[in-house]
Amino acid sequence: MELLAQVEGNVNAIGYGLSAIGPGVGLGIMIGKALEGMARQPEAAGILRINMFIGVALIEALALLGIVAGFLFT
Repeated sequence: MELLAQVEGNVNAIGYGLSAIGPGVGLGIMIGKALEGMARQPEAAGILRINMFIGVALIEALALLGIVAGFLFT
């Protein structure tokens, strides 16, 4: 219990760093699967690329909401 009492400062940066792992893994999986789909069916590359960019925007928006929430709830 004494160790917890010694932690000082803003711990939000640690929390956001840990929560950024989720969107990072999600982006890696999504982009990898989109590239795999483009390699398997080149004629569908346009549709896959558009859907991939929409997904990237939504995942990044959630990551930004996480950092904003970390600053708001201090």
